[in-house]
Amino acid sequence: MSDKTTSIEQIVGALADGMTIGIGGWATRRKPMALVRAIARSALRDLTVVSYGGPDVGILAAAGKLRRLVFGFVSLDHIPLDPHFRAARQAGLPVWELDEGMLHWGLRAAAMRLPFLPTRAGLGTDIARQPEFRTITSPYDDAEALLAMPAIHLDAALLHVHRADRAGNTLTLSPDPFFDALMARAARQVFVTTEQLVDTAALDMQANARCNLFERALVTGVALAPYGAHPTSAAPDYQLDLPYLKTYAAAAADPASWHAYRSRFIDVSSEDYLCAVGGASSVHAQPVPAY
Repeated sequence: MSDKTTSIEQIVGALADGMTIGIGGWATRRKPMALVRAIARSALRDLTVVSYGGPDVGILAAAGKLRRLVFGFVSLDHIPLDPHFRAARQAGLPVWELDEGMLHWGLRAAAMRLPFLPTRAGLGTDIARQPEFRTITSPYDDAEALLAMPAIHLDAALLHVHRADRAGNTLTLSPDPFFDALMARAARQVFVTTEQLVDTAALDMQANARCNLFERALVTGVALAPYGAHPTSAAPDYQLDLPYLKTYAAAAADPASWHAYRSRFIDVSSEDYLCAVGGASSVHAQPVPAY
C-alpha cells in the first residue's frame, strides 16, 4: 500500500485559488481547524467553501479567503451565530444558503454521481427562489412537484479524524460522524488530519469497521495533527473549548481585536498555538458540554 502521509503545509500547497472546498465536521465538532488556520495564513484566495459551518467559516471569512460560501448554518452551538461570519455576511459575502437537509442532499447527489436528487425540502420557502434551483415533476401517478437539489461537487474535502494509518485508513470515533463520508465521496481530492497516526493493526478494523467512514482509496493525503480540531471537539479525545470560543467570538468586535487574535492564535506554529490555548492539560480539562 502507498504511503499517503504528508504535512499540513503540503496539503495547503496542493490547494489552489478559486477551488471549491468542503470542510467536514459540524459546527463545533471535528472541524479540521489546524488546516483552517494554515489556510488563513496562506496566500490562497477566492475559495468557495461548503460547510455545516463553525469557526472554520468564521476564520476564513475574517481572513478574507472566501469568494462564496455554501452553508446550512454557521454556528458555535453555545454562541448561536458565529460573529465573524455575521460581519462578513453583512459586508456582502456572497452565499448560497440552504436548508440543512438540502445541503445533505446536494453532497449525496455528488457522492452518488447524480446531477441532482429530488426533495420536498425548501418548497414553499424563499430558499427555493434562488436561481440555482429547478423543480421536477414526479414521473409516477402522483405527479408531485419536487425541488431538484443539484449535486455539490468539491475540488477537495478537508476532514479531521481520530486515528489513521499511512495508507489512508481512518477511524472517526465520535458518535456524530454526520456528513464527512459524503464530502469524501463528493470530492476529487480528500485531505485528512488525524489526532494519532498509527500502524494499520492498531486500527483493529474488524472491531472498528463502523468507524471507518470512507475507503482509503478516496484519501489523497494524511497529516498528523494532534489537537487539530481545537477549539472544536474531537470527542472522545477532548471536548470543545467554550472559554476559547468566547475569546474567538470577542475578536469580532473590531479590527484591532481581530489583529490581536490573529497574531496570537493563527500566525503561529502548531506548538505555539497549543501553548497559547493553555497547553494539552487545558484542552483535556474541558468538560463534556451540554447542548
